[in-house]
Amino acid sequence: MLHTLRRSENCHSLPGSLSCAPQCQWDAFVTLAIFDLDNTLIAGDSDHLWGEFLCRQGVVDAVTFAAQNDRFYADYQRGELDIETYLSFVLGPLKGRTLASLIDWQTAFMRECIAPIMLERAEQLLNDHRRRGHRLLIVTATNELVTRPIADALGVADLLGCQVETENGVITGRGVGTLTYRDGKVRTLRQWLEAEDEVLDGAWFYSDSHNDLPLLEIVDNPVAVDPDTQLAALASERRWPITSLR
Repeated sequence: MLHTLRRSENCHSLPGSLSCAPQCQWDAFVTLAIFDLDNTLIAGDSDHLWGEFLCRQGVVDAVTFAAQNDRFYADYQRGELDIETYLSFVLGPLKGRTLASLIDWQTAFMRECIAPIMLERAEQLLNDHRRRGHRLLIVTATNELVTRPIADALGVADLLGCQVETENGVITGRGVGTLTYRDGKVRTLRQWLEAEDEVLDGAWFYSDSHNDLPLLEIVDNPVAVDPDTQLAALASERRWPITSLR
C-alpha cells in the first residue's frame, strides 16, 4: 500500500526534515479517498428516492408524503435543509419497526431504485484509489439504513452517515449523534479520524454539492463531481478539478 510519513507527537524537528532526535519516530499513514454518495457515486439522491419508495409501499399517505419529500429535497438543493426535522420526517414511518424487518425493503430498494443509477465510472474511480493503496470512506447526509447497503454494493467498508437511534433493536424514529450534513460532516469526520488514528494529509474528497463546501475546504485534493451550479462556480474560481462520472 502507498503510505506517507507522519511525525509522532514527541518529535520536535523542523517540518520537512527527516532528521530529528533519537526519540522522534515517524509513522506511516494511508491516504484517505473520501466520497459524497448521492449524485456523486450514484446518479441520483438515495434519500429522496427512499421517500418515493416508501410511498409505493403504501406505508405513508403517498400524496402528502411525496409533497413533503419534494419540499425537503428543494431545501437541500438551496442549502437550507433543517436536517433534524427532515430526519424525523424520513424516519417517522419506520418508528416501531425492527432493523431486521427492513431487510426485505432494503433489498427491494437496492434492486428497483439504486441498481439502475450505479455508475461504471464511479466504480472505476473507486478502483483507481484502491490500486493506489488509499483508504476509501463515504461521508453522506443520508441515513445509514439507506446508505449501508449502497456502500456495501460499492465495496466501501467505511461509511459515515446520519445514525438512526434504536432501543433494543427497535427504531425510535429519531437520529442520534452528530448529523452528517454541512459542518456536521466535518465534525463527524474529525471524530472518526481520531478514533481510527488517521489524518487528512493528502486526502481527497469528491462531491457534487455546495453543501459540502466545509469538507471540500479542509482536504488537500477537493474535486467537484458533476457539480451543482453553486459548486461549479466555486470550483472554477478556486481552480479545483471538475469531473464527471456520468
